[in-house]
Amino acid sequence: MTNPFDDTGRSYVVLRNSLTEYSLWPVGSTVPDGWEVVRAEDSRQACLSCIEEQAA
Repeated sequence: MTNPFDDTGRSYVVLRNSLTEYSLWPVGSTVPDGWEVVRAEDSRQACLSCIEEQAA
């Protein structure tokens, strides 16, 4: 079974918590309490780029 966080063929969203921490999250997985979606469904690379921009 492929790790859903490493699957490049899957769609993802970007989550953010109250500490302004960001996370890549597979579409279809339940968003954990305390996190909110801040980038809509997109490719893994696009979501990772979004997270990198936030860190800059």
